[in-house]
Amino acid sequence: MPLPSKIRDRCRRYLGTDERIQYLIPGTSISVDNMAMQVGFLVMVTDRHVTILACSRWWVNRPKQIWVRLPRSTELGPLEIHPSLGPVLSVGGIDLEIDEEYVPAVRAANREITTDALPEDPFPGG
Repeated sequence: MPLPSKIRDRCRRYLGTDERIQYLIPGTSISVDNMAMQVGFLVMVTDRHVTILACSRWWVNRPKQIWVRLPRSTELGPLEIHPSLGPVLSVGGIDLEIDEEYVPAVRAANREITTDALPEDPFPGG
């Protein structure tokens, strides 16, 4: 289920001029810089950046600050599916537990930046 528009609106204040949100992936940290810490984060993928937003400790979908801003060419991952935790996404020094429904969004965001994402033309030279 996509995040409500209210959460997307809260994230828009962290956008640059003419930047738009392509993917918004919520997660709860398992570790931050190799320290066990449980905090809510939002991975905001735009047409220009991958921005990790730190949320309030008590309100997991309320961004409070930019944790890190990375170039859009940054690949999200690795993405590992753990039997007990479920999907774990590592990005920007944070290991995030995410819901299974956001795995396709992670894969789609990564596919957009790879140059060989499209299959070869079956009818070349036309």
